[in-house]
Amino acid sequence: MTVTELGQALRRWRDRVEPASAGLPAGGRRRAAGLRREELALLAGISVDYVTRLEQGRAAHPSGQVVEALARALRLSGDERALLFRLAGLVPPGPERVPAYLTPSVQRLLDRLVNVPVGVYDAGFTLLLANPMYAALMGDPSGWSGFERNSVWRAFLGPGGRVRHTPDELRDFRTGLVSQLRAATARYPADPELRRLVAELRSHSPLFAGLWEEGTVVRNEGARKTVDHPHVGALTLDCDILHVTGNDLTLLIYTAEPGTEDAERLDLLAVLGTQSLVG
Repeated sequence: MTVTELGQALRRWRDRVEPASAGLPAGGRRRAAGLRREELALLAGISVDYVTRLEQGRAAHPSGQVVEALARALRLSGDERALLFRLAGLVPPGPERVPAYLTPSVQRLLDRLVNVPVGVYDAGFTLLLANPMYAALMGDPSGWSGFERNSVWRAFLGPGGRVRHTPDELRDFRTGLVSQLRAATARYPADPELRRLVAELRSHSPLFAGLWEEGTVVRNEGARKTVDHPHVGALTLDCDILHVTGNDLTLLIYTAEPGTEDAERLDLLAVLGTQSLVG
């Protein structure tokens, strides 16, 4: 078995990431201080078997989406990310593609918000990263792939989410998502994944197609939202939106007013994580 340069690089970068810095428990005996393969797989949203095959040289051509997920999980710098793409036989994404890179400064911000639900989205509102609290609040996205990770697709063709909406709020929410997606296509007209997403939605959702043709422009703003959680009950939280202009990222941050039942339920959620209360 020949270990490729790609496999060697993945192992080297995995060994230097401390579990605690990635929001993972560091308990148990470890042969090395870095991430285990199963932990990297969890953070990147891919299978442990695939990580093993990449490191051992039995899989040498991962997709761009997988490479991007690995780069985020391994907290690579911009130059290291570009090298990872080249080792995988791919051209690093250029300015015509929707950015999916989390800079070290954004990652440091996330590290300091471990007790606050934070989701990081790209310009087309595809979920790039959900910290453990966000996953606990909104549902574990680690098994999602492709369009399943896109909020626009989920709002029109998928199972939706846990946020409670009145009919008017749902209409406004969907209109805002369509407006944001249209703006993203204007900024990145050559991005193939974005074009494929829009084509999928226009073909299979008459509601989306109608809103797309209307061309309504709506500003995406934060608001108070009620989240129906299956174990801790309803939480009414403030959802603030932060934009990282240099990388065209959007951070959704949920907080509760101190001293309220919602704050207590959010604290309970921090203890429970994504585990079920059943059994």
